[in-house]
Amino acid sequence: MDKIELRKQFLEFRGSLSRAEITRRSRQVASHFFSHFELSNIRCIHIFLTIKDRGEVDTSLLIDRIWRSYPHITTVVPRINRKKKKMECAVYDPMSRLIPNFWGIFEPLNTRVIADNAIDAVIVPLVAFDKHGNRVGYGGGYYDKFLALCREDCPKIGVSLFDPVDQIDGIAEFDIRLDHCVTPDKVWSFE
Repeated sequence: MDKIELRKQFLEFRGSLSRAEITRRSRQVASHFFSHFELSNIRCIHIFLTIKDRGEVDTSLLIDRIWRSYPHITTVVPRINRKKKKMECAVYDPMSRLIPNFWGIFEPLNTRVIADNAIDAVIVPLVAFDKHGNRVGYGGGYYDKFLALCREDCPKIGVSLFDPVDQIDGIAEFDIRLDHCVTPDKVWSFE
């Protein structure tokens, strides 16, 4: 199935889940994430802020535990720089003030930006993914551009409420594959 069809289908799947089911699955994703990945050597992690009305994995479960259990980690979240047409890594901490951007996605206001090559791990949003580590996002291309600038040794970790499809058709050469994807049932790793 191609990206457009998968995006439509999986957004419908997510839209059919109750808030309680999203919370249950998000807790399972968080549990698998922390039991699978060693964070003691991570200095800076990029993680997206959940858009609740899109039925995304609740990343606040990851962020809150990182803040509590790994205070040495600097947490950054995406902020869109419209002038440069790119995504920046804005520092996010408990004191950050969030404001909605032009899409209604919350971003930190007046905070410093971390260089892409300083990121040690990226938690990647997605709509769907396949058994080869390819992902379907929201179609803007911001994450693929950002991931292409990250260090080669920086793991790209997707989080999903659903298992993968067998294959995504129409993958472009600029699409960046995931290294891992965490679901409620397991952690998928890709060669």
